[in-house]
Amino acid sequence: MASNSLWQDDYWVLLMQLYQQKPVGIKPMYSRRMVELCMELHLAPQFMYEKMFELRNAATPTLKRLWERYADKPKRLSRAANMVRSMVGFSNSSDFYDGVETADTFETDFRPIAKCDGLMPVMLILILDLYFRLIPATMKDDTPEVHDLAMLLGIKTSVVVDVMDVFQLLDPYLNRNEFMITPLLKPCQQVWQRYGNGNIEQLATLAAQLKEYFR
Repeated sequence: MASNSLWQDDYWVLLMQLYQQKPVGIKPMYSRRMVELCMELHLAPQFMYEKMFELRNAATPTLKRLWERYADKPKRLSRAANMVRSMVGFSNSSDFYDGVETADTFETDFRPIAKCDGLMPVMLILILDLYFRLIPATMKDDTPEVHDLAMLLGIKTSVVVDVMDVFQLLDPYLNRNEFMITPLLKPCQQVWQRYGNGNIEQLATLAAQLKEYFR
């Protein structure tokens, strides 16, 4: 069963509000609305995804009462959710979470990288996944897979190619002894350290889930 010291039972109404949004039901782990709620509460998507299954199953008396009170009363649910949001951090979340360990890695993944034209680490992860599916000769603007990923991410194909160029520099198998000055270098290094030397199939599974954020 999912557990987290930052979880409060008041958050069930926020999760139910998300669950009830169309299409009603379990939301993908990295859907945009799920990620936004997770960042709001400083709780990781995997944890909240598991909590949503608990909510659906209503296995406890508390959750059964929650369904009875709010399931068919969207206005009442909305009022309750607004009340909880007004109390989170007592309207000052930075003070409320000061000194509290949060799931900062996942939150950082969904924040823009400085001086990188709106790119986020999550985008670099998706580009890295595609990188391992191509060969250097096909890491070009006119490659269909590059075009499709750029469209999904809402960026230019040239930006995808620029990121892949940095990954080529970092790829030990290519052994490219080149020097590159770009703000992309450090964030690409960080993503490569996390996923570049790991299991490619696990990266592919993660990438498939992360794409939900951009759909």
